[in-house]
Amino acid sequence: MISRWPTALGVNLLLGIPGIVPIWLLWFLAASWHNPEPTENDGMALWLVIVVPIVGLYTMLWWAANSALVHRTSLTAQTYWLLSAVGTFSPTFTLILLNP
Repeated sequence: MISRWPTALGVNLLLGIPGIVPIWLLWFLAASWHNPEPTENDGMALWLVIVVPIVGLYTMLWWAANSALVHRTSLTAQTYWLLSAVGTFSPTFTLILLNP
């Protein structure tokens, strides 16, 4: 049994690095869904063909890694999932804050 929280945080920080791509894709899709670019005449179906597999694969990888770890730590389930969300979104938030 893993008794420390740094292991859970470290796994989710490592998962958050490739997670920048699906998070950005979801943000870009949400931002352009309501007000698409005037020169964009391909429609949103192509975006859905790109976004759904990438986000789906990442979500399955993230869920598999975390569901295997949640029972091996001494953290409560609520604390673990909060810690995993913070760890996963940390690389994206860091890039947002460091963007000039």
